[in-house]
This record gives sequence, C-alpha cells and structure tokens, in this order.
Amino acid sequence: MKIRILITGLLGLASVTTYAQKGELNNAKDKYDNYNVGRQQKLTAVQAAKDIADAKTSIDKASTNAKTSALPQTFALKGAIYSSLAVDDTVPATSEPNFKIADENLRKAKSLDSAKQDKDNEKLIDAGFSNLAQIRFNRGRVDFQDKKYELAYNEFEYFRQTRPNDTLALYVTGLSATMAGNTNPKYYDIAKTNYNKLLTTNYSQREAIYSDLTEIYLNTKDTTNALKTLSAGIAAFPANNKLRKREIEIGLLSGKQEELIGKIQNAITSDPKNKDLYYYEGMTYSQIAESIEAKQKKTKDATAKKALEKTKLDNYAKAAEQYKKAIEIDPEYFEANLNLGYVTIKPAIDDYNAANLLPANQQKAYDAAVAKSMAEFDAAKPYLLKAVELKPKSVDALMNLKAYYLAKKDMTNANATQKKIEALGGGN
Repeated sequence: MKIRILITGLLGLASVTTYAQKGELNNAKDKYDNYNVGRQQKLTAVQAAKDIADAKTSIDKASTNAKTSALPQTFALKGAIYSSLAVDDTVPATSEPNFKIADENLRKAKSLDSAKQDKDNEKLIDAGFSNLAQIRFNRGRVDFQDKKYELAYNEFEYFRQTRPNDTLALYVTGLSATMAGNTNPKYYDIAKTNYNKLLTTNYSQREAIYSDLTEIYLNTKDTTNALKTLSAGIAAFPANNKLRKREIEIGLLSGKQEELIGKIQNAITSDPKNKDLYYYEGMTYSQIAESIEAKQKKTKDATAKKALEKTKLDNYAKAAEQYKKAIEIDPEYFEANLNLGYVTIKPAIDDYNAANLLPANQQKAYDAAVAKSMAEFDAAKPYLLKAVELKPKSVDALMNLKAYYLAKKDMTNANATQKKIEALGGGN
C-alpha cells in the first residue's frame, strides 16, 4: 500500500513537471502572439518589445528541457521568435547571431514538420522565414546600390530560396547576377536560370525581361538562344516593336538576312508608320545584295555570273524602295539617306567600271553603259547631298559624295570633299 501511494505521488510529480515544461512553451507562444499584435501600433511598441523578450526567455527554457527540446513546435517557435529579434535589430553585429539561430531552428522545424503538416507550425515557419528574407533583401538592396553585385546576389539568393516562386525574388536575384556577370561570367548562367523561370510567371515586366535575357545570351555569345528568346517575346507581345527591332539587328549581324524579311514585313504590318522597320528591311536587302556580290567574285561560269548579277541588282532596288519609304516618314533620317545614296550609287559604280573594261571596238556598248551609269549617279545625288547636309562630319557620307564627283569628273568638288575627309582624319 505504501508503495502504491509512493508511485501515485511520483506520477503526480511528473505531471506537474511536464506541465511546467509545457507552460514555458505555451508562454513563449502567448508572448510571441502578443508581440505580433503589439508591434503594429506605436502605442504598444514598448509592451511588444517586452513581450518578445519574455518569449525569448521562455523558448530558451523550453529548448533546453529534455521534454520539449525536440518538439517541432519548439524549433518553429524559437525560429519565429529569434527571427523577430533579428528583424527588429538594425545593428548587424547583434542582429546576425539571432539571424543564424532563427535560420537553424526554422530549417530544423521544417524538416521535422514536413510529414506532419502541422498548420500552426507551418505559419510560424513561414513568418520566421519572411522576417529573415526581409533582412536579406534589405541588405542586398544596400549592396546593390553600392555596386557590390556579388554580395547583393548572395543576399537576394537567400530571399529567393525562401520564396522560390516570388517574382520579386526571381527578378532581383537575376538582376544582381547579371551585374555580377559583367566581372565574373559564371553569374550569367544564374541570371539565365532566374530570368527564364520569371518568364513562366505572370510578372508584370516580362517584356523587359525578354530584352534583358537576350542581352545576357549575347554577352555569352549564344546567338541561337538570343534569337529564340526574342521570337518568344514577340509571340507573347506582338505589339512590342523594340523586341522586333532587336531581332532584326541580331539577325543581320548573324547573317540570317533571308529569314528576316518575313519577320520585318510582319512587324511593318503591325506598325506601318515605324521608319526604323523600313530602314532595317532596306538594310537586309542591301546585305543580301552584298553577299551575292561575294559569290559573284568566286563564280567563273558566265551564265551563273549573269544570273547572280540580276539577283544582286534586284536586291539593291528593293533596298532602295524601303529606304525611300523610311525617308517619306522622316526626310531627316540620316541613316536612310546615307544608305539610299549608297545602294543607288553602288550599281552605278559597277556599271561604270564594267564599261571601262570593254574592248575599244565596242564603242556603242561603252557609250550606252556609261550613259546608264551617269543616270544612276544623278539619281543618287540628292541623297548623297542630303546625308552630308544632315551630318557634315560623317566620313562615310563624304566618301560617297566624293565617289559621285569623281564619276562625274567634277574634280573641283571632288578635291574639296577630299580635304573635308582628311580634316576629319579619313583616308583617301
């Protein structure tokens, strides 16, 4: 009988002890909840500070007690409480230790709680990581403003890991990685990953991301993916002519002139008053003509050479037609005037040189070829003069004009133009 009474007494003592241990955990939760309410109001800020301090005291006791130290709730609550202490502390030296304790406990709570799916613990974990993410975001923003891009990336990356689908997190991580990539190219791959994922979301600035991602691919010499990105951007935002213009520019540089014609014409259909689109179509035809000329020089068969000549001239004529359309929209468009003068005078020079290669017994053919070339030179003159008028210091414009004067045997103006070229540091 005495033994039974003793056992009953021990059981009662154990219950009281367990209750006391649970009481610290419950007290920590109550104080933490009070803190969350109180910190929202200036009038209760002092009490909120006391509540979070009391919550810390209780959770520290609960986390060292054998009965409660291993509970998922203990880890979750400690992480949430310490994250609050860290986010409220603006001094990094004292905030960082609390940050580390919070991070460690939240990760432990998440690993323990994942199978149980306790909603209360889930809320605590989420609130704790939100605090830590805010701290890292603020630090990253300061580092970014100070142009410490690698440090900024590391801070933003923590923010992204806590919010893997958050569009702001993806954006700032991608942006900082892009800037860091300018000095350390390994970061470009990180930027590509984040920006590509961002494009799968409903991020409001996706149009700009298509453009930025294109430039990253170009910086890494990946023209194929640059063009794929632009095509996807145009498909998503067909009215965005900046993306179309960039696609044309890259296509021209990468030798994809033939593929560009249809895309440019589609762009013109959606924006018929865009002078740049006509200019780029003219440039595309011009580059096609120049590539044909390169083939001509390597071709020995007379029939094939003649066919290439016709195709080349057809493309120069198409180029001239598009440049004229650009000038109709903007008569002061320097590049269009310059290129129109060039594509008009280039066949004239070729005809003139071909005439001079004719044998002496073909005088009639010579006279006809020269007359034809002179008419072409005269057709180019207004655009040659306009280009020089618009940019008097353009060596290219002056060189084209000099070629005209030489062909017309106007040595006075040819020499005067040459002096202008030399004054600008140009050649003969």
